[in-house]
Amino acid sequence: MRYLLTEEQQMIVDICRQIVEERIIPVRAELDEKEIFSWEIINEIARSDLFRLFVPEEYEGMGTGIFEICLATEELSRGDLGIATSFAASGLGLIPILVAGNEEQKKKYLPQLASGKKLAAFGLTESEAGSDAGNIKTTAKRDGDYYILNGTKQWISNGGEADIYTVFVMTNPQKGIRGASAIIVEKGTPGFEFGKKENKLGMRSSVTRELIFTDCRVSKENILGSEGMGFIIAMRTFDQSRPVIGAQAVGIAQGALEEALNYSKVRKQFGAAISSFQAIQHMLADMATNIEAARALVYHTAKVIDSGEKNITRLSSMSKIFASDMAMKVTTDAIQIFGGYGFMKEYPVEKMMRDAKITQIYEGTNQILRNVVALDMIKRGVV
Repeated sequence: MRYLLTEEQQMIVDICRQIVEERIIPVRAELDEKEIFSWEIINEIARSDLFRLFVPEEYEGMGTGIFEICLATEELSRGDLGIATSFAASGLGLIPILVAGNEEQKKKYLPQLASGKKLAAFGLTESEAGSDAGNIKTTAKRDGDYYILNGTKQWISNGGEADIYTVFVMTNPQKGIRGASAIIVEKGTPGFEFGKKENKLGMRSSVTRELIFTDCRVSKENILGSEGMGFIIAMRTFDQSRPVIGAQAVGIAQGALEEALNYSKVRKQFGAAISSFQAIQHMLADMATNIEAARALVYHTAKVIDSGEKNITRLSSMSKIFASDMAMKVTTDAIQIFGGYGFMKEYPVEKMMRDAKITQIYEGTNQILRNVVALDMIKRGVV
């Protein structure tokens, strides 16, 4: 399906596909097994100017939209979700700067992130604040021209590898969710350290660590927007980033379908390729149909966001829910088509199923997002 891509959009897909075929697929099993964060591949993505997709032209970016980011993320995820997550997580970390940063902050940080020489990360989740984002405990107390940060962030993608972190803190805990703020913290700031590298089920070529703040002094100039805007900034960020998770899911599922289809043509049982069996044909047809439906929803959502529409929370959540649930089903079916071989690490589909699971969890579990969708319909109606 071509989706009437422009020449520039098709070029983005082609560049990502070349990186996937030449650089990612040959090493993805090793990266997964050994939990290797490949700066070599990240630097190749940077040299291809793909990090510039996240940034407007006036800050040395390409000035593209969420749609183009989804195209790149989908294709990279077809190769390996860990690599795609490292790429997308940097975009997630810089979106708050785009959403709420002042001109000085944008000029300071965005060109560095556009070049890919530095990565960003998004620091919201804590042990008691996942789906309940308003329950964060990390504090930032004002001390003259500085804020003093104390607390721990959990399960942060690009943790320790990124140089620029957008961190959500409580500047006024008495106000609850209205007392949350967002602040930029740079790697190397005294009092800012990292926890152990997490041993994960999937996306093992990305790095996930704790962010630990102990009397960490950060300039008041690093506050995004103003005190108390943190929750709003986080929700506006997720509205833009959730279709990118949908794109990850579509890419994983596409890779699994391709592997399953190719295998079905060469695997013989009862004297014939299993692709000749109607049961297998129906599975392949359903996989392809569901992938295409998810892709259409993700692309539509991205284009609505790029059009400037403001009421996007419902659609953004729906695209993430549908695509991630689809990816889990498709990767499970891919293993079924492979049979016993699908259960073995010799073939990539078991890895794809392990990778697919996280898309149902991060940036809002699908159960919470169903609440978001339903409450929005109750409030604003079905249309």
